[in-house]
Amino acid sequence: MRKLRLLLGLLLLLAGVVSTAQAQVVTTQPTFFRDTDPVTLTFDATQGNAALAGFTGPVYIWTGVITDKSTSNSDWKYVKSSSFSQPDPAALMTRSTTNPNLYTISFTPRTFYNVPAADKILKLAMIFKSGDGSVVGRGAGGSDIFVDVAQGALSVRITAPVAPGGNNPLFVNANTQISVSGTASSAATLALYLNKNLVTQQANATTLSGTVTATQPGRNVIKLTATSGTTSVSDSIVFVIRPAVTVAALPAGAKDGITYLNGGTSVILKLTAPGKQFAYVLGEFNNFQPTDAGYMNKTPDGNDWWIQLNGLTPGREYAYQYLVDGNLRVADPYSEKVLDPNNDRFIPAATYPNLKAYPTGLTTGIVSVLQTNQQAYQWQTTSFSRPARTDMVIYELHLRDFLRDHDYKNLRDTLNYLNRLGVNTIELMPINEFEGNESWGYNPSFYFAPDKYYGTKDELKRLIDECHRRGIAVVIDMVLNHSFGQSPMVQLYFQGDKPAANSPWFNPDATHPFNVGYDFNHESPFTKYFSKRVMEFWLQEYKIDGYRFDLSKGFTQRNNPTNVGAWGNYDQSRIDIWKDYYDFMKTVDPNVYCILEHFADNSEEKVLADYGMMLWGNLNHAYNEATMGYVSSSNFSGGYFGARNWNSPNLVTYMESHDEERLMFKNLTYGNQANPAHNVRDLNTALARNEAAAAFFFTVPGPKMIWQFGEVGYDVSIDENGRVGNKPIRWEYYQNANRRKLYNTYRELIALKKTQPVFKTGTYTQQLAGATKSIHLSDANLKVTVIGNFDVTAQPINPEFQQTGKWYNYMTGDSITVTNASAPLTLQPGQYAVYTSRLLKKATVLSNKLRTTDALRLTAAPNPAASSAQLRYELTTPAAVTVTVQNLLGATVRTVKSGTKQPAGAYQLGLPVQDLANGVYLVRLSTGEQVQTTRLVVQH
Repeated sequence: MRKLRLLLGLLLLLAGVVSTAQAQVVTTQPTFFRDTDPVTLTFDATQGNAALAGFTGPVYIWTGVITDKSTSNSDWKYVKSSSFSQPDPAALMTRSTTNPNLYTISFTPRTFYNVPAADKILKLAMIFKSGDGSVVGRGAGGSDIFVDVAQGALSVRITAPVAPGGNNPLFVNANTQISVSGTASSAATLALYLNKNLVTQQANATTLSGTVTATQPGRNVIKLTATSGTTSVSDSIVFVIRPAVTVAALPAGAKDGITYLNGGTSVILKLTAPGKQFAYVLGEFNNFQPTDAGYMNKTPDGNDWWIQLNGLTPGREYAYQYLVDGNLRVADPYSEKVLDPNNDRFIPAATYPNLKAYPTGLTTGIVSVLQTNQQAYQWQTTSFSRPARTDMVIYELHLRDFLRDHDYKNLRDTLNYLNRLGVNTIELMPINEFEGNESWGYNPSFYFAPDKYYGTKDELKRLIDECHRRGIAVVIDMVLNHSFGQSPMVQLYFQGDKPAANSPWFNPDATHPFNVGYDFNHESPFTKYFSKRVMEFWLQEYKIDGYRFDLSKGFTQRNNPTNVGAWGNYDQSRIDIWKDYYDFMKTVDPNVYCILEHFADNSEEKVLADYGMMLWGNLNHAYNEATMGYVSSSNFSGGYFGARNWNSPNLVTYMESHDEERLMFKNLTYGNQANPAHNVRDLNTALARNEAAAAFFFTVPGPKMIWQFGEVGYDVSIDENGRVGNKPIRWEYYQNANRRKLYNTYRELIALKKTQPVFKTGTYTQQLAGATKSIHLSDANLKVTVIGNFDVTAQPINPEFQQTGKWYNYMTGDSITVTNASAPLTLQPGQYAVYTSRLLKKATVLSNKLRTTDALRLTAAPNPAASSAQLRYELTTPAAVTVTVQNLLGATVRTVKSGTKQPAGAYQLGLPVQDLANGVYLVRLSTGEQVQTTRLVVQH
């Protein structure tokens, strides 16, 4: 993950004259050059976003050209290097010996970029980066940097004042005197104009200077022309005299971000930005230009800016931003959809159909999207009952590395696989907008917008809806410890290379170790307010079931930036913060799952767990030592909440997570080879040892978590292609007999855990240190004894059966008769058994099967319906479809479709009901082989 550092340039007014000392990000020598002329580019790392200011490593230019064949400024041609993450010696910048923040490179454009003669080069396009691309220098607001290429014999340029960049005008006070100077590429008649009125001119000159006085409120244009014979060229710069700020209370009912008003033609926009001087809203409704109509009001407390926009077209998407203090364009922190000029073009249309185009040429940086009269999603599952915490089997997954098409629709189509496994909770790694597309998501920037790389918001809702229909809860990974440089809240208060001291939300420097990005201050009332809005939003808008909070131990202001041990000590202030957040979430949803990645001292974790929060329990090392056959340091005891003296089973134990090395990779790479007859580095032996680990994992009371593909022995290292880089997707593993056996072992153990009360209410004892391990559970109806040998040689074990008599091996179906409960048994290396005092069915019980009729996914919405309903269904194979509507007496009152042949795919079908009497009807969909019926209430 990278840090983006932003330098917010200030417009300096000295003695009423606009300062021209503001530097440009890139300057050229000569000022004017053609594509066949040698040119030297000088990059000032302190300008633009200033991400490379003070950087000590090599700096490279990442560059291409805009030609007459380019469709926009985003359409770079003839890019110099093939890999952004690799250094290119030909693109290495030369650091100045007198100013380490200045870098130069010299070349002749047409030969440097190898542009064919048939293409006209209009601009050089560039950004600057570290060798691996982790630190990137851009223009103001994170924009790309462009340098014009001269197209003819005559060119002209205003050299002072320097425009702020990012399409922003200068802002000046009324009656300000502005010193203007400019230059031409050859002698010509130069003329300076203000709002089309001639200020001064000079014949046969290459430079011209003059002074203009700002008197006209609003937008003003300074223009410099150069004329030679019949050729005339010009350059211009805009300045604005802004109105006085109106102080007015926020209208009643207005909320953070966008408030949609009745009628679909008006919205209220609100931005929190205390201490700022002024703000405009810019958008497609005003061509992204600051206008008096877009000038925002300030609330009496000085914290918020707001405006009501009228005259919008209902249902149309509008891109918009805020312009703050005249130099910073930012998106809305509360926006539910944003457009990214750099990354959206790589999102497939199949993942996000009809994605709105970025307003190229009108603005720079991330933009927000508003849309009135949006059609609300019609939820189909309205009575979902969440799994009890004791029954939770969480499946943590990363969409990018789980499914080839990495989107919500494909995950919805994959739920059968997770249902068969017995998963009842899915935990999605961060899905709110993060920087770039290819990411784990722990570099967040927009907290209310689902990242478009995974699909549309309605597809996310359909996924959650379908999960709930199947009895599966959905938890999302939320990152509120820190944010990254695309965040408007980071950009609004920034100084040098870190958040400014007056930031309402962020610490200038992190108060704890292992921080990435910019550290939230969770003792600030602004941060508390914002965090609660985030927590509230996803629970209400998307009906998620809870959160896994990343780096929750970082929610502290005790300054231990380098002392890891001190950071983990008992911290009452951190406990108070988390109690406050949990109490708030329960006011929104009393049964919310709140899962913390905490890893603090047990004295603190016990307080949080006993208060009702769940906490991650990392047992990766202990289980992996056992599966590799290194038993001296293997102890699973910490995976049981009672061993930590907690009052409730709120420990989410896992053998693998996104952040840990994969068990099978270490088995195959480092496994014990001391016994050639039981070589842990053999694939099938390693898989069998993971079965044994599963037996001592799922039988421990409390919620459990699986990392994706762990159930089939995923054996690709976490460091493959870089820690957070793309990993190969291994669905073919499921077809391998021994890997399928591991999957079935998981499935059978999960079913046992979920169906037998002994795992929730029985007594529990464990002996989980050393080579041989055992677990005992007992209640009035069932006793369970689990035994296993994790050594690579045979070992004896005292099974300590709870009673004599017949015991059944749940995993194999075999039985033994026990006459001496303490008689030693000899277990072969890797051997395990799960004995039950009664014969139990395995995972083939009906509770774990899907009804085949559900495969059609028939839904009707709205429901109740007054005039018409929309039927949705899906065909996995081509079929002849018949759709009928019946009353409760069984009589067919309408045939909507009769034997129509349709290919596989998703369908929508209109169903008029205005002529049906009020009441309950059955909509029946038949394909010949499958039939599904759904209820529809007609209510006029």
